[in-house]
Formats: sequence, structure tokens, C-alpha cells
Amino acid sequence: MQQRAQLFVTDLRQSIRQPVDYATTGEHPARGEIALHVRNVSPQGFLVDRAEGLSRADRVIVRMPVVGRIEGCCAWTCGGRAGFQFERIIRPDDFAQMIAAMQPGSGARRAG
Repeated sequence: MQQRAQLFVTDLRQSIRQPVDYATTGEHPARGEIALHVRNVSPQGFLVDRAEGLSRADRVIVRMPVVGRIEGCCAWTCGGRAGFQFERIIRPDDFAQMIAAMQPGSGARRAG
């Protein structure tokens, strides 16, 4: 009988992702300032589309409502999309406020 791997680190990607349509700016160490389009976000990370030129392990500092500047590390890329893990988990109350600020009519930047 084949045994499954026993993982000691919880897979945080199981968290609920909130769909958003949010344009922001990222600071890439080699490419400088880059435009990012966030499609979903969780307290642990975010997904961007139009991620051409980004690679796994790239670090990008993004600007998000409420939490401000926060670093993300690219965990994967596929078909023009990229998934990032935040350097730290966003607290639940800050996350709720951030999502509210990303909703239509909040004054947050919408992708065009």
C-alpha cells in the first residue's frame, strides 16, 4: 500500500478567495514599477492576470487599500496569470476593510 506524504505545513491556499477587479502598482526589484491587475485576494495572497514577465520566486511590493505596501512572493505562473503569497498574513479585520475598499463605488482604482 502506498502512503501519502505527510505535510507539516498547512496549505494556506485552501482559504476563501475574494474575487476583485483591482488595478494597482507593484515595485519589482529588477523591472521597477509595474502595473498589476488583481483578480482575487485572500488574507494569505493574491492572483494577478496580465502577469507577463513575472517568474516564480519574484518578489513584488504591492499597494493595497487599508494594509498599504505589502510584499508578495510569486508562488506560480501559468497562462499569463501569477499567484503571490503575502510576506505576512493580513489580519481578519484589516482584510474585511480591504475587500470593502476594493468594491465598486469605494473610490479604489478599478481595472479598465
